[in-house]
Amino acid sequence: MMGRTVVQISLFGLLLALAATLPRKGDWDIYSFHINSTVTSRYATTVITSRVANRVNESKEIEFHVRIPKNAFISKFRMFIDGQVYDGVVKGKEKAQQQYIEAVSHGQSAGIVSSVGRTLEEFKTSVTVAAHKKVTFELTYEELMKRTLGKYELQIHARPMQPVKDFKVDVYIHEKAGIRFIDVKGGLSTKALANAITKTLADKEVWVYFYPTVDQQKICDSCGKHGMNGDLVIVYDVNRDPTLGDIKRSTGYFVHHFAPSSLSRIPKNVVFIIDQSGSMHGRKMHQTRIALLHILNDLAEDDYFGLITFDSNIFHWKRELVLANTENLESAKTFAREIIDRGATNINAAVLEGARMLNVHPREGSASILILLTDGDPTSGVTNLEEIQSNVRRTIAGKFPLYCLGFGFDVNFEFLEKMALQNDGSARRIYEDSDADLQLKGFYEEVATPLLTDVTMIYVGGTNLTQTNFSQYYNGSEIVVAGQITDNDIETFAPQVVAISGDRKITFSNTSTSLEPTGTASGDHIQRVWAYLTVKQLLEKMLLLSGPEEKKAKKEALELSLKYSFVTPLTSMVVTKPAGENTDVLHKPKEGETPQNRQPPFILPARTAMRGGGASGGAGRGAGGGGWGAGSPLRVGIAGVPAPRSFPPHLTGVPFLDGALTRTGRYRAEKGAPKVQLQHAEPALLPSSGLVEDRADRWLMKSIPAGPIVYGIMPSSGYAAGDLGKVDPLIAASPGLFQRFLLKTESQSAPVCFDVPAPVFLKLLHHPSRELYVNGELDSVQSGGFKRIVIHFSTDDHVEFYPKGVSVREGQTTAHYTGQDNITAGSVTVIRRGKEIDVAAGDTRMVILVHEKDGKEFLWPVLRQLQSANNTEGILALKPAVYEEVQRVPVTKLRIKDQEIDVTSVGALDYSIVALPIMSCWHMSAESALQRPLDDFFVAQL
Repeated sequence: MMGRTVVQISLFGLLLALAATLPRKGDWDIYSFHINSTVTSRYATTVITSRVANRVNESKEIEFHVRIPKNAFISKFRMFIDGQVYDGVVKGKEKAQQQYIEAVSHGQSAGIVSSVGRTLEEFKTSVTVAAHKKVTFELTYEELMKRTLGKYELQIHARPMQPVKDFKVDVYIHEKAGIRFIDVKGGLSTKALANAITKTLADKEVWVYFYPTVDQQKICDSCGKHGMNGDLVIVYDVNRDPTLGDIKRSTGYFVHHFAPSSLSRIPKNVVFIIDQSGSMHGRKMHQTRIALLHILNDLAEDDYFGLITFDSNIFHWKRELVLANTENLESAKTFAREIIDRGATNINAAVLEGARMLNVHPREGSASILILLTDGDPTSGVTNLEEIQSNVRRTIAGKFPLYCLGFGFDVNFEFLEKMALQNDGSARRIYEDSDADLQLKGFYEEVATPLLTDVTMIYVGGTNLTQTNFSQYYNGSEIVVAGQITDNDIETFAPQVVAISGDRKITFSNTSTSLEPTGTASGDHIQRVWAYLTVKQLLEKMLLLSGPEEKKAKKEALELSLKYSFVTPLTSMVVTKPAGENTDVLHKPKEGETPQNRQPPFILPARTAMRGGGASGGAGRGAGGGGWGAGSPLRVGIAGVPAPRSFPPHLTGVPFLDGALTRTGRYRAEKGAPKVQLQHAEPALLPSSGLVEDRADRWLMKSIPAGPIVYGIMPSSGYAAGDLGKVDPLIAASPGLFQRFLLKTESQSAPVCFDVPAPVFLKLLHHPSRELYVNGELDSVQSGGFKRIVIHFSTDDHVEFYPKGVSVREGQTTAHYTGQDNITAGSVTVIRRGKEIDVAAGDTRMVILVHEKDGKEFLWPVLRQLQSANNTEGILALKPAVYEEVQRVPVTKLRIKDQEIDVTSVGALDYSIVALPIMSCWHMSAESALQRPLDDFFVAQL
């Protein structure tokens, strides 16, 4: 929307904050910002209240950008504007989708969601605030805290990017069992902010206040002129009943926290299954080795262990489990240090072999654990995912848990999660960060000390119970069960836990239980704990079930989500707003799911020649208040996606597939397309398949393929009847005529993106000192990407890649490969694994991904490792973007070096990742992004 300032407010963890770049000073003001988090019996309810004032004489659009823990459910969102309250309403996905479609048909934005980082996901909405008016945002979300390594952690990440006068964080913790310890850590728990933190402990209650002054928000270690940028971590644990644990009952519901102490550890049998396929090359493999060395050091003397690695084959350190004595541990460490990446990925054979090693080593009084680490899909041996899961489940047969660690984002996380859940384990993503080795070690520590096996939770007089059977209980963790008390009859309610401790069966049954007063807030929350746990576990069950059972679990989860207003993967929150405002539909993604926000429009230079007024003078002025003339940008919309908010105010509407436009700008729907009105302008539309002049007053769309449609805006002034057919054809800006490239940053900032025309030969990587030259041919068809990539490793020799295979020329001999062959040619080694081709040339390594779009395959190269060399150049050798955002109004500007560049926020597919996520990026010309002419990256031939 032109002429409006966009104010972005972001939440990290529990905290709302403003976007990294501030608008002009005095435009707006966050005059009050409060976080109130109440934790009762390990269940946290957090309310964030942010009050913002518009200080200028024009409307401002405020974007509310929320990041919350992935395990949390949003349960309430409200906006208070000019005395009116606007509530978000939770609906089933299907009903919310209807409202979404209605919003899209009116050119509004909707469906904004994405996953962020390791533990966060984000939700967005926006609202227009009139001049000198105020808006209050109030967000509530709920989460059952998880005990890990003997503690609970409540994390608050503060990045307001603006000092706030009334800034308060209030945390209240009430635990009936009593609080054993409390600590406040994190980047904001520093000397400069020491007197801003108040901590009060009174047996069963804790109060933590964080009230930094405006000056303190500027001078602390993680602070600056834009305010705070750091986190608070509130760490605590509760007193433990050494037997049955802590049970609370209220209004017909109960919740049981079971974490017995004073138990002897059980010796374990553990097998580590490590992926060493080619995709583990570089930092992944290095970090895995480091983690393994730490883990081996932590094995107890009475533990037995095994270590196998796999690519297309299985490699044993030893074929049977051995005792973790000094001699064996040193030998295993030597094996771990020498693991090298190579080959394909045979997950089926590897997991079955690990399970075999545990099956042939039964040991009375011990606990067995199987841990798989992989970063890719199965590409060798059995590759059918359901067949692999069936094989693993049959072999393990419920005898021990399987834990699956998915390294990076190329892995099929849903496959690993389902396989782990089928075998009483869990899956976790390991993020490709500098501390990946600590993530691996941290996971192992969580399961390193089993205390009980075959845990069965029994509740006589209980019904509608959450999960009650657990394969193992680990030191420092906690088992939580919730349910309903039959007929609310407390007298007949009798809990009991039966488990195996070493080689003996033990029963936990003696305890005194507490009763929360019916109708109190602390009592009512127990019912919400039950609903939260039930929904979480039903969502997991849906992965494991099929047919009528899956439908039944989905129905139950949906009904509970709606009853308790939880935003879950089955529901959406429809954010209602004042009349005339956009309607947003907020969804919750699953782990690993591609964000569902639609891709914004592309922008291309106009290539038009208009007849009549405005043909040569830029923007023409007509009855509608303006138009675009020659040299103005064309807008390329994506079919089914709303018209961009940055369109000129005289044009509204949405892209469509089939239809017609009259000279007055009215769109006539064909084949049921939505009816829209293009107001006050004389627009002409060109689909990539061209226009057919049907009558003097309209052009008809014929067989338009899914994909971009060009909006060409004809100025109203000087336009006469009949001129519609005289417009020189606007060159159809089909997506096949350019390819969008992302230039990422080292920080969390949005990447820079630019367009390269196609077809063209591009210099991808030239390494003259090593006689390595990589060139690629951009395809000119709609699917985009690279048609061919050629690697020259000597004067006359090269390897050529195309979607269906590889050809190698050495001297006068050319060989063609179309299978999963391992190829060596000169200094180049090629390993093809399904849709991923690993290429190593000396100390340089790249991966060529094979993507498919509209039924056509294309290539995309990704540089994984490059030894520094001053004379290396090419698209793949570009350094990360470094920029500073210097302006928001009237257009966004970035400063790169000493140049200020106008940019637009658009979307682009990230072809460097198998899942093809949509990235928001700052779009600019190629020359501005590259800081040199684009021609420097062209080559005459491959």
